[in-house]
Amino acid sequence: MSILKVEEVSKQYSGHLALDKVSLEISEGKIFGLLGPNGAGKTTLIRIINHITAPDSGSVEFMGHQLTAKDVVHIGYLPEERGLYKKMKVGDQALFFAKLKGLSSREANEQLRYWFDRFGISDWWNRKIEELSKGMAQKIQFIITVLHRPKLLIFDEPFSGFDPINANLLKDEILKLRDEGATVIFSTHNMESVEKLCDDIALINRSRNILSGNVNEIRTRMGRGRYRMSFEGDPQRLIASLGRVVVDAKFSEDVNSNVIKAELQLQPDAPLRETISLANEAVELVSFDRALPSMNDIFIRTVAAAEQDGARPVFKE
Repeated sequence: MSILKVEEVSKQYSGHLALDKVSLEISEGKIFGLLGPNGAGKTTLIRIINHITAPDSGSVEFMGHQLTAKDVVHIGYLPEERGLYKKMKVGDQALFFAKLKGLSSREANEQLRYWFDRFGISDWWNRKIEELSKGMAQKIQFIITVLHRPKLLIFDEPFSGFDPINANLLKDEILKLRDEGATVIFSTHNMESVEKLCDDIALINRSRNILSGNVNEIRTRMGRGRYRMSFEGDPQRLIASLGRVVVDAKFSEDVNSNVIKAELQLQPDAPLRETISLANEAVELVSFDRALPSMNDIFIRTVAAAEQDGARPVFKE
């Protein structure tokens, strides 16, 4: 079941087309990666979902109905540019935002005490935001975003400014929120985090959705014909034995052994068993595995292809 459905949404600002008929669908209880280069249109789409601005055309459905201002109470948004009042005490500020989210004083205190204990920051309650480091302030902003238990959470570069330990802490909390039923939109340029966290993605470039679908399915599809192998023997003999089946090959040698590593791009119709057999006759195979491309590689390749193709969608599922 989808919690959010964006259909043919367009938005223009002073002659600049920020979104051009963008469509995407986000399944309930999933982590959805909203990706794209700077200026691609991601922030505009997030602002529309948060009902901060309205699309010029198209529609946005939330939980099966047209998105309205009343739905914002069910959405938690952590923007890339944080918005805390530096002179206010942490506890007072957190209570203020909690009440804006519709929580009573009792509910707000209970939730805030829970999260402050969970993050080990109970002694920050009477400190001013200006006394905290950037990472410490981001923890407060994260808590304010999630404390009313919204159905949809939107995190824009949530790990920016965090050290690896606190970044992992935040990742664990995001996964826990997902497991408890929340749906997450995760906007980031960190493709390693996308591979670890996201179920599905949409890649926006030049205002259009150029790639969308399940992360594992996209990696498998775009890695078709790519394999990684290690062997002992002569690389030239291997290439000669495989003949035209190999489109491209890159070799690297392990300095601590006689093993040579290779990345091969095979023809799409290459018979895999026969290829492995021919390779094993030419060299001594140590391993042979499918080489799935990283999301970083996919991001770069897809954006480059879209630039050459006039930003038309290159893959959509």
